[in-house]
Amino acid sequence: MATISLDSIRMFLAVAEARSFTAAAQALEVTPTAVSKAIRLMETNHGVALFQRTTRSVALTEAGVTLYERLSVAAGQIDEAFSLMNEYRARPMGTLRVTAPRALGAIVLKRLVATLRKKYPELRLDLSLNDGIVDLVKDGFDAGIRLGHALEQDMVAVQISSDLQWSVVASPAYLSEAGTPQKPRDLLTHQTIQYRFVSSGTVPPWRFTLDGEELLLQTERSLVVNDTTTIADFARQGLGLAYLPDIEIKDDLKEGNLKRVLTKYVPPTPGLFLYFPQRSQSQLKLRALIEEATALKQ
Repeated sequence: MATISLDSIRMFLAVAEARSFTAAAQALEVTPTAVSKAIRLMETNHGVALFQRTTRSVALTEAGVTLYERLSVAAGQIDEAFSLMNEYRARPMGTLRVTAPRALGAIVLKRLVATLRKKYPELRLDLSLNDGIVDLVKDGFDAGIRLGHALEQDMVAVQISSDLQWSVVASPAYLSEAGTPQKPRDLLTHQTIQYRFVSSGTVPPWRFTLDGEELLLQTERSLVVNDTTTIADFARQGLGLAYLPDIEIKDDLKEGNLKRVLTKYVPPTPGLFLYFPQRSQSQLKLRALIEEATALKQ
C-alpha cells in the first residue's frame, strides 16, 4: 500500500471542510487538478470512495466521514506540534545543558544562573560541574566553560572573564613554621599541595616567570588532590603551599587566612571561556547564554 503524504491529507481535509474541490484548491493555493489527483490516488490506494460527487455538490461518504473525524484530530495535533516548535525561534526555551569546572565554574554560574532564570523563566538549566575533559557533542551538552588552555580546538570560544591572576599561597601558621620562600626554586624544600587533572591523571607543574623566561617547576608531591576547593581548604589548615587562582581564594586573601608568596614571579593566564559547537549558534537558548556570559566580563 502506497504511503499517503501529509500534503494529500491536507487536501482531503480541505475538500471535506469546504465541500468543494475548487474552494479547497484556492485555500491551499494549488490547482483543482492537483487536489482531484490526490483524492483519486487516496481512494484508489485504499479501495474506498471518500466523496460522493455530483455536478453541483461534494459530500463525504461514510468511509470519508470516519477518516475525516480521525484525521482532523491528528492534523490539529500536527499543527500544534509545529506551532510549539516555532516558539523556539521566538524566545529562549527548552533545556540548556552546560558543563563547567567545579570551583571556577561554580563562581561564574552563581552569577550567571540567577540572571538567566530571571530573564528567561521558560529556559530549563541542566548544569554539570566537572573538572575533566568533556566532549560536548558526544555527552549532549550545549556549551561548556573552561580555562583558555583547556578548550577543544574545533569549538567556537568566547572569553567571559579577564585573564586570571594566580598566587602561591599558604596559611600564616605554615609560613611561620616553615619560612617564606623567596624564589621559585625554594619551593623544592617546602610541603606543597598539588592538583591532579581528573581526565588525564597528570600533575601539572607550577608556572613562573624568572628573568624574563618561563619556569615550569615540579615540586614535591607530598599531597595531591583532584579538586581545587579541597586544595584551598588544606592550605588553610597549614598543610603546605598551594598554587590557586585569586578569584577562587579572594575571601581568604582578604581575611588573611591565606598569604601570598613569590608574587612577582607568578604570571597571569588566559581567563575563562564559553565554548560551543559552531552549528549551535543559531539556537536562541545558546545565544541568550552567550549574551549573559559575555556581560560578566564587562
